[in-house]
Amino acid sequence: MGNTIKSGTNNREKQRQLPKRIILVRHGESEGNLDKDVYAITPDHRVQLTEKGKEQGKKAGEIIRGVVCDKGNCTSKVYFYVSPFLRTRETLKEIGAAFCSSEIVGVREECRLREMDYAKFQNTEKMEEYKMEREKYGKFFYRFPGGESAADVYDRVSGFIDSLWRDIDMDMIPYGAKDDLNVVVISHGLTLRVLLMRIFRWTPEQVDNLISPKNAEVRIMELGNEGEYSLALHHDDQTLGKWGLSAEMIVDQKLRAYGPTVDLDKCFFTRYFDRLADK
Repeated sequence: MGNTIKSGTNNREKQRQLPKRIILVRHGESEGNLDKDVYAITPDHRVQLTEKGKEQGKKAGEIIRGVVCDKGNCTSKVYFYVSPFLRTRETLKEIGAAFCSSEIVGVREECRLREMDYAKFQNTEKMEEYKMEREKYGKFFYRFPGGESAADVYDRVSGFIDSLWRDIDMDMIPYGAKDDLNVVVISHGLTLRVLLMRIFRWTPEQVDNLISPKNAEVRIMELGNEGEYSLALHHDDQTLGKWGLSAEMIVDQKLRAYGPTVDLDKCFFTRYFDRLADK
């Protein structure tokens, strides 16, 4: 059944019905993943999937259906948000084939989920120079000439998340009170990492250490005991560690999943203060 929390505004209470899961999927293998020179002649938003990428999309759909449906009897609903780039829309098409029309309650192209802008047609040699420079400067704040930084992506992803909560509050996503809603976000590696950063309040240094999802990899957040989203309900410590989460970040995911109730912000005081009196 739907999951609700109370939110107070001007002494009024409203029941917010949260999605049970927010599922993140990177697009399948694209022509640009096989050959970086493609970006020198093809605009980034027009790069297509390979045949392997389409098969990866189908498998991702099967994985998602296996998570949201109970032994084939699917009472859950799925709502898709997708980057407008061709390769993400092609991935959506393959994922959607795993569901029937009554199980999909909506699809929305969302420009704020697009790939980080690396500028126009990309010179392969120059891009390698820029990426080496980015390693020295710091990946999160480095802005590609004529393009974006991860910090720029954070700003627009933050706007998307605010819009997502607003869509839920205003009943813009049509599903019944007895249905479990699953929001599936199909996007790009860096964009998905930044989205996780925004939801879990990770720092730029923590995000710099994260590993990009593989093509068509599925990462699942589900509501835990205290109404907090967590990766730990579907992914074990070893997997989270391979993704680049530190021990501290993994503990945080477990607290979100299983409790006990804690002040999550207070848990991370030691990031900033190392000589606090224990009183």
